[in-house]
Amino acid sequence: MRPSSRTGRLLYAAGMAAEEQYVPPEEVLAATCAVCPAQLLRSGAFDVAPRPGPESSYRPELGWRADVATGVPTCVHPYRVGLPPGRYASAAEPLPPEPAVQVPDPAALVLPEDPTLLEAWLVAVLRTAPPERMAYALFQAEASAGARFEPRVVVAAMRRVMSHELARGR
Repeated sequence: MRPSSRTGRLLYAAGMAAEEQYVPPEEVLAATCAVCPAQLLRSGAFDVAPRPGPESSYRPELGWRADVATGVPTCVHPYRVGLPPGRYASAAEPLPPEPAVQVPDPAALVLPEDPTLLEAWLVAVLRTAPPERMAYALFQAEASAGARFEPRVVVAAMRRVMSHELARGR
């Protein structure tokens, strides 16, 4: 069991004995959102949706997003978790044999209203910018986000995203 970074409460992965508790690799922790089920569950123990939407919502009592109809843990950023959209937990779809680089879809490039989605938007912007336009993409992203969100929110999101994106290379 691990404390949720979001709520500070202990969360138990459903059906797992204490000795089976999963601790994801550091790169998964760095690449995924704080409310992503990949922060606590193995790949295959959650579904991956193509994008955030009304089909899933953050469930504070669980510490992650879940499908509103089924309650199945759901990641909504395939390009961050490294898995294509799929019903891995709810329909036992097999995981891909090799993780592939997932490209953000155009909807991921729309500045969100919700500050909890700011990191995902920044990742999408950076991963779709050609190397020669990276500085401009960063400038534009900071200006756009700064017009909508408090400066401390923008700086925190940019620090987290940049520390991971710079480390992963292009």
